Amino acid sequence: MKKKLHKENQLHPFIILWGSQSISELGSSMTSFALVLWAYGQKGTAMSTVSMAFFTYLPYVLVSLFAGTLADRWKKKHIMFVCDTIAAMGSMAIFVLLLSGQLAMWHLYGINLVIGAMNAFQQPASMVAVTLLTPRKHYSNVSGMQAFSNALVAILQPVLATFVMSLGGLTAVLVIDLATFIVAFVTLAFFIRIPEVSGSTSGQKSGFFKQTADGIRYLRKQRAIWRMILFFALVNLLSSMAGNALMPAMILSRTGNDQRTLSIVSACLGIGTMAGGLWATFARPVKSRRRAIFLSCGLSFLFCDCLWGFGRTWPIWAFAALIGNFPIPILNAGMTSVMRERIPVEWQGRVFSTQAAFQFFTIPLGYLLGGVLADYVFEPFMLRTSYWQNMLEMLVGSGKGSGIALIFLLTGMIGFIISIAALKNPVYRELDS
Repeated sequence: MKKKLHKENQLHPFIILWGSQSISELGSSMTSFALVLWAYGQKGTAMSTVSMAFFTYLPYVLVSLFAGTLADRWKKKHIMFVCDTIAAMGSMAIFVLLLSGQLAMWHLYGINLVIGAMNAFQQPASMVAVTLLTPRKHYSNVSGMQAFSNALVAILQPVLATFVMSLGGLTAVLVIDLATFIVAFVTLAFFIRIPEVSGSTSGQKSGFFKQTADGIRYLRKQRAIWRMILFFALVNLLSSMAGNALMPAMILSRTGNDQRTLSIVSACLGIGTMAGGLWATFARPVKSRRRAIFLSCGLSFLFCDCLWGFGRTWPIWAFAALIGNFPIPILNAGMTSVMRERIPVEWQGRVFSTQAAFQFFTIPLGYLLGGVLADYVFEPFMLRTSYWQNMLEMLVGSGKGSGIALIFLLTGMIGFIISIAALKNPVYRELDS
């Protein structure tokens, strides 16, 4: 009994931070989902949903390379305060514009640019804060708890956002978002003390740009890790071309704008992720991280993207979301464990941000490319009568949304093939050492 209480006391600061931040994340995610529905209702195009994600990820990638160095130099609590506050101001601006009847798409693009830049600072600061608040022996417990809460948010946000919008519209969702921010803000201000990184003062004597370059050099010396990051840059290009940004447009267009179907499929994404997170937390450690990483990646492409392309009814889409997202936490657990074991805590901010900059820079490109291909190439092609259109119609169906389904099918096949090829590449055997 005493041992159990001792463990809970050790994790008590993290649990408070984790709980309050998860509540705030739920509110923010509900707003994001509601804004996707609002944006699609304005334009009715794939680009209307993709552009929202594009303008969030673009500044995140551009700022990440330098944000990690600043996260190592500045106090983590102050960074989290500022980033959370600015994000809340963005929600408040949307709220005011909506009430005045002046909300337009370009307002959302500008606000998403600012929020994306704040995320670039928030992520490394939060990651290091969790490391500082958690005893080393409880890292696996904490990773499991974070995976669980992220999946729970993914499950709840589409259901709650759709329900709240049916009662009070987008305005009610924004009110809930601001209320959850207040909970997180008060908790961080009065109930959380984040210690400083031991030895970080000496590290700040070197110049800012030298510290940033050190993060790049550190990763490049880890040959297998560096190649893995570049490989997942390609994976992120494919997955963002036909991932969660295009999925709402495909389902809404193929179901006559049925928001309930979209919320069911979106919730299944979270359920699949939660199941995979529980498996990654409680299953025995894998013997080969290389196999866990690349096989999980390939299976996710095969079962999620390809089935979304073939599917024409909500049960198939929901099943694809469940089974296709189950391997993702296993993949992330393998990557995170490799990175955490080799990076000292005083370096984690800049190194993880360097990883984010190089691994995620293809995501905004993929969003933009996917939206353009959907609206101007694949959708018009599938609406024309031709020999190839008739052949492909047997695979992905016809009508509005069939062009996006074809994109899902193609990216799923390509993603599976390159993942299996990477699994056979001997350079990645270092990941198992």
